[in-house]
Amino acid sequence: MSQGAQGRAYAGVELGGTKLLCRVLAFEGGTLAEARFATSSPAQAMADIGACVREGLRSRTLAALGVASFGPIRLDPHAPDYGCLLATPKPGWEGFELGAALRAQFGAPLIMDTDVNAAAIAEQALGAGRGLDAVAYVTVGTGIGAGLALGGRSLRGALHPEAGHLRLRRRPGDTVASSCPFHEDCAEGLAAGPAVARRLGGAGALDADPRAFALVAAYLGDLCASLALSWAPERILLGGGVLGTAGLLEAIAGAMRIALAGYLPAFATAPGYLARPQLADAGLEGAVHLARGTLAGT
Repeated sequence: MSQGAQGRAYAGVELGGTKLLCRVLAFEGGTLAEARFATSSPAQAMADIGACVREGLRSRTLAALGVASFGPIRLDPHAPDYGCLLATPKPGWEGFELGAALRAQFGAPLIMDTDVNAAAIAEQALGAGRGLDAVAYVTVGTGIGAGLALGGRSLRGALHPEAGHLRLRRRPGDTVASSCPFHEDCAEGLAAGPAVARRLGGAGALDADPRAFALVAAYLGDLCASLALSWAPERILLGGGVLGTAGLLEAIAGAMRIALAGYLPAFATAPGYLARPQLADAGLEGAVHLARGTLAGT
């Protein structure tokens, strides 16, 4: 342990579409503070994060902050708008300079990724993806996001994966309006939580409506087939509130096999290729992992 380690701490934040999680840890080990909030306005979110971090720090110095955020978000650390939220369906957040706001509040080294990329990294290191080199994570909740961990690093390019907005072929007779304000037939607009609510008329359970259940499974199966074809991950993990529906994971696996039509080798249709995450808060664990990684060797 380096000199002064007991006076330092690091923190992780998961900023999701509906929930905000924060955890502060001592440099030498142990949790100093942890909190869960509803994701509301940017101003309230910054206040909530600040309150949790200050509670944990007390007289310590924040040495690093890892953030796993919903997107789309600018992730190039060399860009002047690093950490800026781009065109998002979440009201009030488009254009918010999240990175700049956090740097101004804490003045600590900041490392950012999407919530799904961070979840993929955490599951690869600690959860259902251990021992695998390429692990995809798909969350189906308020929106649909997908991330890919490759040897402990996330897939990024000019931006980051936005697979939830891949266009899908509507099934015949499916006339329910998309819940996505940008696309009429993307995965998110057809099968995310708000889309499910529209299909159910705002009430009832997905597994109690056979037609809605079959459509959601078919669309998510198409999405997973697209990820298997484009990313070739060794495993695809599916989480989020919609995946809490009994039998849905198995139905998605069946729909993916139909979509692939025998094209890929057996790895993509083997039992367990589609699986549930093992970590309760994978995005937060990923954010903590990012922060911890910046402290390696200090």
